[in-house]
Amino acid sequence: MSNLPSQPSKHYHNKASQHDNFTAASPLIVGRKGSKHGRRARSVGKLILLSALCLLALYTIIGPGLISRGDVTTNLPKKLWTSWAQYSPYFAAGEYESAPRNCRVTQVNIIQRHGARYPTSGTAQGITAALDKLLSVETYSDSSLNFLKTYTYPLGQEDLILFGASQTQDSGREHYERYKHLLSHDQLPFVRATGMERVVLSATNWTAGFSLASHHVYKPRLSVILNEEANDTLNDHSCPNSGNASTQTGAWLLTFGPPIAARLNKYAPGANIDPTDVYNLMLICAFESIFNNHKSPFCDLFSQTEFEQLEYYGDLDKYYNTGYGQELGPVQGVGYVNELIARLSGTPVSDNTQTNRTLDASPETFPLNCTIYADFSHDNQMIAIYAAMGLFKQSSPPNPTSPNPRSNWITSHLTPFSARMITEKLTCTSGKKITQHVRIFVNDALQPLESCGAKKDGLCTLDAFVKSQSYARNNGNGDFEKCFA
Repeated sequence: MSNLPSQPSKHYHNKASQHDNFTAASPLIVGRKGSKHGRRARSVGKLILLSALCLLALYTIIGPGLISRGDVTTNLPKKLWTSWAQYSPYFAAGEYESAPRNCRVTQVNIIQRHGARYPTSGTAQGITAALDKLLSVETYSDSSLNFLKTYTYPLGQEDLILFGASQTQDSGREHYERYKHLLSHDQLPFVRATGMERVVLSATNWTAGFSLASHHVYKPRLSVILNEEANDTLNDHSCPNSGNASTQTGAWLLTFGPPIAARLNKYAPGANIDPTDVYNLMLICAFESIFNNHKSPFCDLFSQTEFEQLEYYGDLDKYYNTGYGQELGPVQGVGYVNELIARLSGTPVSDNTQTNRTLDASPETFPLNCTIYADFSHDNQMIAIYAAMGLFKQSSPPNPTSPNPRSNWITSHLTPFSARMITEKLTCTSGKKITQHVRIFVNDALQPLESCGAKKDGLCTLDAFVKSQSYARNNGNGDFEKCFA
């Protein structure tokens, strides 16, 4: 049993009618530049009050509407920005396939990562430490570093940035266009977010994009914000005994990092760059390019092959942090899977892991009769959910010193910024026979669902899908108890 509280707190809001979306003109809402810490959202009611009284003092608002389509995804080679692992901007990993002719989508469950952000506080510390080493050098021996003579580091910490807000609005628009047949004034998307501010703002940018696409005919609202300090199926902090991926990522860093460090030390005598610094300097390329919407000068310090090595670092990190390579990784996704089963089957949630039983028992905070559900989360939690569901299984675990080029465990395809998994429920007819089915897309790539008998169309019967989720239905087969033992 979890030792986390399951009672509601001030972080929960269960009256959707009180939430005004604070985006009436569909502006982009981003975080405050330079924040040192990721903030848990206050209650939605407080956010509404603040937005009404001092919105300009709290947020940078760009709008109305979306920013220009000129951004990092159009201004840089795709092979570059798709090699930034979890820091890659969203891109479709496949082409969405319409429902088979004899089927129609009747319910949609979306779980989406927050949009692009500044580095977290911990990552920012590593970046600035590495950068200080380069900036301390008086004379560079290679012209590729001359830009550092006048360079100013532009990034804040933690917060959602303009590009992330834009991509999240774009996803709201896309989902409206794809699933508008499920809407009516009595059937609006039911939206939840975990309590980190960048996740909350991603959710409200999504609802703004959704509303904008409908010409404000449909105005979904953020209905529930989950407290990250309590039971929360959209955050991965519910397993204190879970390990991390430092052994595996450290081994790979010592494999690919030293030659790059030697080169940079040759160009910047006395900098004493080490492999960890290499990793952090490569991250500047990603974060600064996304922030500025054009290529950072740091990108030119590394080859495309080296950025592909950076991608593999991310692959190892996700696999061994909350994925299959972490004993207590998949169990952190069990609560969400059991909520998903409840929505698909229209039955109360049955779970003894991360769910908040009080919220999940209420039709106001966990309705079972909606046609569109949208949840907003973090990348590590989405990896845990994939693993709990049996998605992206590997025939052998990733080797910490030797990548497998045939592996489909590619983090930029799994959890880029604004990544999304969509679980569709479909009603299919064959003569007089009517059956319920499920199919899943991850970043628009149709998942094979072999565990429940899916064929090329990706369809499982609802019953077969539920049966295939035995790990979640059995509360992680005892793994959740190990989180606290």
